[in-house]
Amino acid sequence: MFTATLLIPLLIGADPAASQTTALWPDKIPGPVSKDPTNVPSLTVHRPTAEKVNGCAVVVCPGGGYSGRAIDHEGKQIAAWLTDRGVTAIVLKYRTVNESKISPPLHPGPMLDVQRAIRTVRFKAKEFGIDPHRIGVWGFSAGGHVASTAATHFDSGKNDGDEIDKTSCRPDFAILAYPVITMETATHGGSRRNLLGDKPDPKLVEFYSNEKHVTKDTPPVFLFHTEEDKAVPIANSRMFADACKAAGVPVELVTYEKGVHGVGLAQKDPVLSKWPEKLEAWMKGRGLLEKK
Repeated sequence: MFTATLLIPLLIGADPAASQTTALWPDKIPGPVSKDPTNVPSLTVHRPTAEKVNGCAVVVCPGGGYSGRAIDHEGKQIAAWLTDRGVTAIVLKYRTVNESKISPPLHPGPMLDVQRAIRTVRFKAKEFGIDPHRIGVWGFSAGGHVASTAATHFDSGKNDGDEIDKTSCRPDFAILAYPVITMETATHGGSRRNLLGDKPDPKLVEFYSNEKHVTKDTPPVFLFHTEEDKAVPIANSRMFADACKAAGVPVELVTYEKGVHGVGLAQKDPVLSKWPEKLEAWMKGRGLLEKK
């Protein structure tokens, strides 16, 4: 049994009040666990400066094929982008095969991790200085599957568990960058194997094909993808956007013809580097960047 309450600064020399890491589960971790008792799901909270903070928060899920996490360009750089705009960024270490040292299948670990992360942020909203009604999730590639799972498989709180588990895990909005959405024909094979194993139960394949679980209660969604993506076909984003439209869920899909998989914010690409500007405009249009 693992218990952790210590907050650890993420970066040497970082302000502990601005960037801290803590274990996601304070006691017994549900689902598959690492053989290393210190290798646990965690949250790293990055806080904006006092003059910028606006009360919005985003749980960030880096990609990595459910094998590891692209913690720099889909984690730290995203946290910096968000905090520069006044948003509290919470980078999630969800369970993966190699980084967490867990053999496939990972199910249901990553889903439980992102649900617990959203519950935790909402439960600690006052402590974090955020609005409990402006908590989003942002995922890249396989992290986009984690985020789209959060946006389609959620509840208003559990009857059992601790006080955090009794809090809603529904995100208020979702940002999906070149996401894995389906576990069927257009999926990313490595993500599917790591999450569900080599011969998954068809019911699990259906459950984790998140385009099939969009409802009117799914939160507003912003998607970004490129036509040229060979690793995760753009069909993933299109089918999720179509499902949102059919359910009456506000959705914006931004696409580009050129661009390989895994570009992050694409800061060095003169064309793709414009996509975060469109995301910022979408966030402003939804009142997510206003101080409240």
